[in-house]
Amino acid sequence: QVPLVESGGGLVQAGGSLKLSCATSGRTFSSYAMGWFRQAPGKEREFVSAIDWSGGFAVYADSVKGRFAISRDNAKNTVYLQMNTLKPEDTAVYYCARSNLPGATMTSSDIGSWGQGTQVTVSS
Repeated sequence: QVPLVESGGGLVQAGGSLKLSCATSGRTFSSYAMGWFRQAPGKEREFVSAIDWSGGFAVYADSVKGRFAISRDNAKNTVYLQMNTLKPEDTAVYYCARSNLPGATMTSSDIGSWGQGTQVTVSS
């Protein structure tokens, strides 16, 4: 499997912004949907956002809708998550995920590859 490498996590105050990146290699990046999940301490991993193979359609969890924006650059084999107006409850390890399918509708069972995760901590 081709690894997914996340970057961009860190510590930010509530109301601030961070942009996560997830880079990979290979020729099939543009064939599959990409997504972001997160896992807070003591909680199960949850879906955050996903984008279809073309970058033309995205979906978001209700908890981040209007604050987060997912995008992708197929020429750079990279997917991004712009996170604005961050809240303490956004604190979690954020995981990049590659779907086995082209569409943005994504569940954990559709995931072919996971990144190693990047920590996002939002202080109040």
